[in-house]
Parts: sequence; structure tokens; C-alpha cells
Amino acid sequence: MDIFSFFQYEFIWRAVISGSFIALVCSILGVLLVLRRLSLIGDGLAHVTFGSVAIGLLFKQHPVYLSIPIVMASSLAILKLTEKAKLYGDAAIGIVSSLGIAGGIIIASVAGGFNIDIFSFLFGNILAISQAEVLTSIALSIVVLLSIFFFYHEHFATAFDEEFAKISGIDTRKINAILVLLTGITVVLAMKIVGIMLTSSLLILPSVTALQIARSFKNTMVVSSICGIVSVIIGIYASFVMNLPTGATIVMANFLLFLTAYAYKNAVQRKYH
Repeated sequence: MDIFSFFQYEFIWRAVISGSFIALVCSILGVLLVLRRLSLIGDGLAHVTFGSVAIGLLFKQHPVYLSIPIVMASSLAILKLTEKAKLYGDAAIGIVSSLGIAGGIIIASVAGGFNIDIFSFLFGNILAISQAEVLTSIALSIVVLLSIFFFYHEHFATAFDEEFAKISGIDTRKINAILVLLTGITVVLAMKIVGIMLTSSLLILPSVTALQIARSFKNTMVVSSICGIVSVIIGIYASFVMNLPTGATIVMANFLLFLTAYAYKNAVQRKYH
């Protein structure tokens, strides 16, 4: 199938538009999380999302809308555990993550077991995204992007040296809270693209790809965004043509971009050494 025939379907356009917006948000936010060594927070919150989806299905509510406040509250809980309980970030993430997945399993069991709805959220189903979900994805993506834009310098300073940022007068506690709240929203949005099981890859892979070749913080965000959007388009096209799971195909496209960037960096280093 040629690329022009591919774009004649309305559901493809919905998938590409919503996927591109969400990939853009994940890619930019992922750079901040990777530099802060908080990249696994996406995986932890994804497990919480599983629990919130189970709650939504139990009460016959739309899981995405119910997941957003639950996951945002969980992201703040991780932050509070690291601050108040003096836990390392990965330990706090592990606690909240395990509670989320255990709660989801119990709720799914009470609701009558796993069904097709649960599995569509576990592994993603972007080709079935509705027009309302597209509009929701675009609106929430714009909110996240504007939040990053307005606090860009604060995020930049805190990402590289939190202690120096604090001394410089930046309210790092507020910036940390904003970062984890934005991550919570983004994880819920990414659930529809690649599924709960693969959400963290959409946050991590574009950013680590960009870090291989970009030379500045701003360039890293730009390259990461391009990688995220390109991987979504390639993944949707390849999955549609070859009848493969879309979420997993997007992740594999992301990984191939990472391997390409890594090989390019090594080739350049060998050339000049």
C-alpha cells in the first residue's frame, strides 16, 4: 500500500493526529525525566493507570477521564514519599506501582475477570481512537506543552542542578510537583497509543535517542520530538500494512531510531579519534 492510499482512511488520520500530539508531549517531557533520573516514574504510573482503568470499567465510566485524577494524585504521592519518608525515587515509584497493579488485579477480579476492554488498554489500540478522544488528547497535550513552555527556564535549571536552582531562588518543590503532575497526565494519554505495558518506552526512547546526537538542551527537545512523531507515523503505517499490533510497532520504530542515532554517534567519534 502506498502512503497516499494509507491516508485516505479517517481513522488513520485520527490515529496520526492524536498520536503525534501525544508523542510530542512524551518526547519533551521524557527529556526532563531522563535528565532528572526519573524515567521509571512513567512505568510506575502506568501500573497505577491499570488500577484506575479497572475502576473505570467496574463503574462503567470512561477509563481515561477517571484515570487522570487518580494518576495525578499518585504522582504527587511518589513525590511526597521521596520528600517526607526519605525514600529514594525508585523505591517510592516501586511502592506506588505495586499498589496500583495489585489494586487493579483485585478490582478486575471483583468485576468478573479480565475482558477485551482491559486488554485494549494494556496493549494500546490507537486505530480505534474516537473523535472525542482525539480532541481530549489534543487539549491535554496543549496544556502540558504550555506548562513546560511557561516554566522552561525553571525546568532547565532544576534538571541539571537542583541544589543550585534552589539557591538561585527557584521554588524547586513547585517545579517538581508540576513535573510529576504533567507526567501523570502524559502517561494516561500515552496509554491509548502504546498501552499501559509500553507507556514508559514512549517517554524514554525518543529522549535517549536525542541525547545521542543533540548538542544542547533545546536541540535535545527538538530532536526528541521529531523522533517521537516519526516513530508514531512509521509505527501506525507499518502495523496497518503488515497487520501488526500498533503500540508494539511504534515502540520498535522508536528503538530502531535509537540504534541509528547510536551508530551515527559512534561513527562520528571514530572519525575524529
